[in-house]
Amino acid sequence: MQMTWLETVVLGVIQGLTEMLPISSSGHLRLASALFFDADAGASFTAVTQLGTEAAVLLYFAKDIWRLAKAWVVGIWDKPTRQTTDYRMGWYVIIGTIPIVVLGLLFKDAIRDQARNLWLVAASLILFGLLLGAAERFGGKQRGFDDFRLKDGLLLGVAQAGALIPGVSRSGATITAGLFLNIDRAVAARYSFLLAIPAVLGSGLYSLPDVFEPAGAGLIPSGAQMIVATVIAFLVGLAAVHWMLRWVERHSVYIFVWYRVIVGVLIMILLSTGVIDAT
Repeated sequence: MQMTWLETVVLGVIQGLTEMLPISSSGHLRLASALFFDADAGASFTAVTQLGTEAAVLLYFAKDIWRLAKAWVVGIWDKPTRQTTDYRMGWYVIIGTIPIVVLGLLFKDAIRDQARNLWLVAASLILFGLLLGAAERFGGKQRGFDDFRLKDGLLLGVAQAGALIPGVSRSGATITAGLFLNIDRAVAARYSFLLAIPAVLGSGLYSLPDVFEPAGAGLIPSGAQMIVATVIAFLVGLAAVHWMLRWVERHSVYIFVWYRVIVGVLIMILLSTGVIDAT
């Protein structure tokens, strides 16, 4: 089914907004496609439009990324630089990316098919929303970037891999893990965005050839529509990442917990009453 321009704009906005918040962009794209357009835009469309949101992250964190990259490169030859937090963080981002790359390749077909079942999306929204709430309640929130260790980078990377399942949320999973590890909420959020950069860019570029040939009766975008959706995701995502980081610096994440649970329950009601189909 050919994607319409209305679908292009709506899905681009949803991607840009929900990718930055701990509420799952893939889950919301899957829900919106089923509820309003009666067809799935597909995992590849999600992955490619994420290039737009990651471009927003690259722009927003440009100074931080340059500082970390410079420290990592210099530290390969310069021993004193290896003692800096920036050098270590560069390695933690690289190591933390490994789990999602390995699992993404191993379970590629399942991620594009079975994992997009709306029952699973609803359950993931609720379960991981409650976990986020528990992490907010019991996490110490005392540790900053200077306190990061290798195990933190690896554990947050494993948590990020959970976002391969629509409904989990990349930022939500990593913030949850960070809070359970007693990492400061704002620090966990910033690290989650930095950690996502290599994984999302790699996934988007890898999925680019598949986006125009979705499995099954999915929505098929034109090249122009794909570009527009990605640009919209970039613009909305730039505003969303700014808002998200300011929010977690001043507030708890309970608003996202309640939202996830409500949306998850709503999806289950819609599925149970036959308003939308799980597949």
